[in-house]
Amino acid sequence: MTDVRDPGREHVVDAGGVKTRYWESGTGEPLVLIHGGGAGADARGNWSGCFPYLTPHFRVIAYDMVGFGQSVPDNPDFAFTQPSRIDHLAAFLDALGLERASFVGNSMGGATALGLAMRNPERIATLTLMGSAGLTRQFSAELSTMLDYTEPSLDGMRRIVGALTHPRYQPSEELVQYRYQLTQDNRVMDAYRATMAWIREQGGLFYPEEDIARVKSKTLVVSGREDQVVPLDLSVRFHQLLDNSRLCSIAHCGHWAMLEHPDKLASAVVGFIDEEENR
Repeated sequence: MTDVRDPGREHVVDAGGVKTRYWESGTGEPLVLIHGGGAGADARGNWSGCFPYLTPHFRVIAYDMVGFGQSVPDNPDFAFTQPSRIDHLAAFLDALGLERASFVGNSMGGATALGLAMRNPERIATLTLMGSAGLTRQFSAELSTMLDYTEPSLDGMRRIVGALTHPRYQPSEELVQYRYQLTQDNRVMDAYRATMAWIREQGGLFYPEEDIARVKSKTLVVSGREDQVVPLDLSVRFHQLLDNSRLCSIAHCGHWAMLEHPDKLASAVVGFIDEEENR
């Protein structure tokens, strides 16, 4: 099975002045997928494997976060900060006419969805945080592999993919090449360097725990049991802080459940949303 495929219809929309690419397929209630912040990340490469499992149930929308894929701002002074990513997500929803949606966010994408839940809780139908940043205050060796990818190389990309996945996962050469090719775009790499520099300056990607605890959105916290970037104990802490949450762990899984176990992740998301809607 290939790791990268066209997940649906490709579109481009202006979101707060940023030309933003997204993929869409399926009908029903909207489910927005938000990829993480690793080098070479984008909606197609990160989420295409999940679309076949999710589109029978939802209108699935996966977009390139600002600074990634085909969503790089023309403004050379754009600030690649976490507040900017939350602003961009809100503008993206506005551009699509979505007042409210369910969200699945991985890593930085989880922190971005969580930030929206803090700022605009009325826009959150349900929230799934998968290997989510937001409590990350330490730079593990695996996280440093991403932070240190300042000059594109195939070997460096292979190290990133290896660091973010379980040893049993065998990524295709197509996936490695796909992500590497995205980092050949100077504008993408400039944005990536600025994003990683901001994280280093902040000392991580985190919110105050008291702010997280104020989130009352219905939340599913998903963790790969062998995730070395956002270890299981941080997902447990999210679950402890979020009153209206449940915790799901996936065995033999690292940081990328959407690539390593798309069927299990999708099953957990579908079951969670169905149960919440039928309460």
